[in-house]
Amino acid sequence: MPALRRLAVLATVATCSLTTHAAEWSDTSIGYRFGTSFAEPFNPQDIRKNILNLNHASGYKYGSNFFNADLLLSDSKDPSSAGATSGAHEVYVVYRHTLDLGKATGGSFKFGPVRGMGLTAGFDFNTKTDAGYNSKKRMLVAGPTLMLDVPGFLNVSLLALWESNAPYSTFSRVATPRYRYDTHAMLTAAWGIPFNVGIPLSFEGFFNYIASKGRNEFGGGTAPETNLDMQVMYDMSGLLGAGKNTFKLGLEYQYWKNKFGNDASGPAGSGATAKTPMIRAEYHF
Repeated sequence: MPALRRLAVLATVATCSLTTHAAEWSDTSIGYRFGTSFAEPFNPQDIRKNILNLNHASGYKYGSNFFNADLLLSDSKDPSSAGATSGAHEVYVVYRHTLDLGKATGGSFKFGPVRGMGLTAGFDFNTKTDAGYNSKKRMLVAGPTLMLDVPGFLNVSLLALWESNAPYSTFSRVATPRYRYDTHAMLTAAWGIPFNVGIPLSFEGFFNYIASKGRNEFGGGTAPETNLDMQVMYDMSGLLGAGKNTFKLGLEYQYWKNKFGNDASGPAGSGATAKTPMIRAEYHF
């Protein structure tokens, strides 16, 4: 497994260097979303969050890049430290690069509903200031991707995950040394599919099924995660006299069971399952 992890590191570094090639297409946006029923493990209360977002997707000669950074601001029901009346804040960053095998080799990988195949590598990391855990997640990912033949895009990947964390509790004032979970798998899909019912709409989102990652840093078991995040977005650019896909407004819904591998049927309780409607707005430039 260390060899595979090193391969993921090298693939990420190599694919990052490929981004110096001129982009054939690019889409960058800033966004905002808001909901009142977010959930956190071991916390039975509904949490209000404001989320600011920076997103970038682009394609070049041999593949594509995806980058997303969220700034998540909780209300006081998810406190920033033990006894605090201020809410937690978190930064979560995702980067993925997909090398298109057809473009890279000049061959055809089209069959049935599949228009192409790729190899995906990347990373997640976060930092959160909260009362009970103060997450410092670090994760490398790598694996194959199928690109399905649909309007817009629909990519399905099977990725290996190498994840670690180093939490700190402000209740006990105990820091846990960085702990590496078992290498585990994630089946993931991401999509953006336009449709028109008299107004320009798009169905966008992602789905992750993440296998159990073995024992956690405290010796307890972990559970498989299901995370579905989807939105219907209205391109209101025409109403504002702007170019297509400049301003978008929509509704989003997230369902996340066994959040971060915490078993919702165990001590983590109802907070380990999120059922969160949101409003979402984006400006693309």
